[in-house]
Amino acid sequence: MAAPKPRVKVPKKASKGEVITIKTLISHPMESGQRKDKKTGELIPRQIINKFTCEFNGQVVFTCDMDPAVSANPYLEFNAKIEDSGTFKFTWVDDNGSVYTTEKKLTVE
Repeated sequence: MAAPKPRVKVPKKASKGEVITIKTLISHPMESGQRKDKKTGELIPRQIINKFTCEFNGQVVFTCDMDPAVSANPYLEFNAKIEDSGTFKFTWVDDNGSVYTTEKKLTVE
């Protein structure tokens, strides 16, 4: 499997008090642990993104736990009210403890 690649869409600018939409997607197979390898017949080990967190200037804006029923390449969309300029930090954690992060800056005009 190639390394999961996080992608995020955040406006570069917003007005003070504006509610913006944030969209995230990470390339990840989200293997549930219930499928069998067609060649060997053995169960494919569970390997899912199990936690997502979005912070803005160090404060949690959105967080969620994911279960094996979530499809591959999980997409999340949520809103945030913006008061100040700053940086969003996005973090995905999977079952083996791997952490994938990316950041996006936003300017309040």
